[in-house]
Amino acid sequence: MSDVLRIGNCSGFYGDRLSAMREMLEGVTTGPDGPHGLDVLTGDYLAELTMLILGKDRMRDPTSGYARTFLRQAEDCLGLALEKGVRIVANAGGLNPAGLADRLAEVAQGLGLSPRIAHVSGDDLSAALREGAVALHPADRDWSQALTANAYLGAFGIAEALGAGADVVVTGRTTDASLVVGPAAAHFGWGPTAYDELAGAVVAGHVLECGTQATGGNFSGFGDLPPDALTTPLGFPVAEIAAEGSFVVTKHDGTGGAVTTDTVTAQLVYEIQSNRYHGPDVTTHLETVRLEQVGPDRVRVGGVVGSPPPERLKVAVNVLGGWRNSVEFVLTGLDIDHKAAWVRAQVESTLDASPLGRPATLDWSDTGPATPDAPTEESASVLLRATVLDPDAEKVGRSFTSAAVELALGSYPGFAITAPPAKPSPYGVYHPAYVDRGAVEHLVVVRDADGEEQRVVVADPPVTTGADEVADVEAQAQRPSPYPAPIDTLTRRMPLGSFVHARSGDKGGDANIGLWVATTGARHDPAKHAARVTWLTKLVTPSRIRELVPEAADLEVEVYPLPNLGGVNVVVKGLLGEGVAASTRFDPQAKGLGEWVRSRMVSVEDSLL
Repeated sequence: MSDVLRIGNCSGFYGDRLSAMREMLEGVTTGPDGPHGLDVLTGDYLAELTMLILGKDRMRDPTSGYARTFLRQAEDCLGLALEKGVRIVANAGGLNPAGLADRLAEVAQGLGLSPRIAHVSGDDLSAALREGAVALHPADRDWSQALTANAYLGAFGIAEALGAGADVVVTGRTTDASLVVGPAAAHFGWGPTAYDELAGAVVAGHVLECGTQATGGNFSGFGDLPPDALTTPLGFPVAEIAAEGSFVVTKHDGTGGAVTTDTVTAQLVYEIQSNRYHGPDVTTHLETVRLEQVGPDRVRVGGVVGSPPPERLKVAVNVLGGWRNSVEFVLTGLDIDHKAAWVRAQVESTLDASPLGRPATLDWSDTGPATPDAPTEESASVLLRATVLDPDAEKVGRSFTSAAVELALGSYPGFAITAPPAKPSPYGVYHPAYVDRGAVEHLVVVRDADGEEQRVVVADPPVTTGADEVADVEAQAQRPSPYPAPIDTLTRRMPLGSFVHARSGDKGGDANIGLWVATTGARHDPAKHAARVTWLTKLVTPSRIRELVPEAADLEVEVYPLPNLGGVNVVVKGLLGEGVAASTRFDPQAKGLGEWVRSRMVSVEDSLL
């Protein structure tokens, strides 16, 4: 057994760079002990929105429901992976991992190859819900109309498949981190109670799962990246995992981007909900994570503590919410607010008077002022967006678009819309739920090239009731800062992002914002780092977040300290409504929320500058 397991990633979402699989298989990473290729290549293709997309695919064609791009990549690269001895683990199976395994077998046969292909299933609960054969929590909701309902499976099915000799493993809705935890558990022989080791691998999986976000993609400190990051595709990350669960994050030689403590932190704080990561195999204590830059493009991650997982599995449920449509009006020059008020009143009165009536939801965006004395017509203009949702497609179809278009010669001066009227499109609503572990069969099927199958049902790991975990998280939120307080009381107004990085995203209807003090680049000052962290952890409170994000004024806000990362995690409950597919917000996945917060003005002590 090798002392280090090298796992790379080639996909962070369904639609990521197609060439990445070949790039990762052909590339090498040079560390202190020389150049190395990969042992395992993972690909993450699933998200809450992706499950909805695949659900719609399956409605049209019951044999679909998997990530078709993975099949294209495998057709190009399967022979290369087998030649190099690199095993492939991907959640591209989506809603139909068995179907994807069948197609992979056909591709392999066409290429004259004989890999052992495994698929992991049991996560799809939609049919069982329709038949009343399984119950979800909370129990006071009717789950029978779910388009998709998938439990988040853990890593030991993947480990079982690899232990049985699989060259390729495709799964349905395992957790993203399981794609890394499974190979590590199989390689090092970790059992289900090796909590610290499993938790370390969960962190590795979380760093890798979004691809180039760990190597500079979407990074608020992009100005500190090497110049080639502007012209060379960012490299996908690699984790060199050790037997005790620690690991080094790096990337292949000659690829774009960088691996620094800041780029890794940016991914660590992405789309987390507290300082606990509750997975199906282990609860990971994120406040224990420690980072160290140990060389160019090499960050060591260690110190991770784990504890038993919660008693129930999380389930991602998507239901068809109805139909949606939108129109964008262009408002130019003077009197922007009056123009917006007039066209709003006209559209609303027309809809109210129509036989179908106003849609269930009619949401208007804010406009804001145009640039004064603007040098171009575009900079003198702002957009006003009307978004409608309703269970009835007709109410958001021609009835709605006509109410807007028919005003073309009878409304505000300079009337224009950005695009022709569109047809209604269906939207889904995401609901998080939970299921008792005993209701889920975690099934692994491994098949030889001749079609012989080996089927294994994976046993559940020991679990906890979760009560102590909830109390511990609440205590963590109140933990005092370990850093000394700044002493200079003179302040000046400046953007929060002057020395603070951010990364934000969505978790269903909630938004997460990770904020931390820069540890590298032009914004970093080693002598002032500790004082800056103290200032940030004292500054960021629920009430301050409501000031910085006025949309959150009436929402629940949670703030969790992450002292080892020099920052905090913020969760804004309900900011995104019923999830990305149903949200009418300008930024429905909260991808730019962190950058907006960084641009907001705050008072900063002179001693910190």
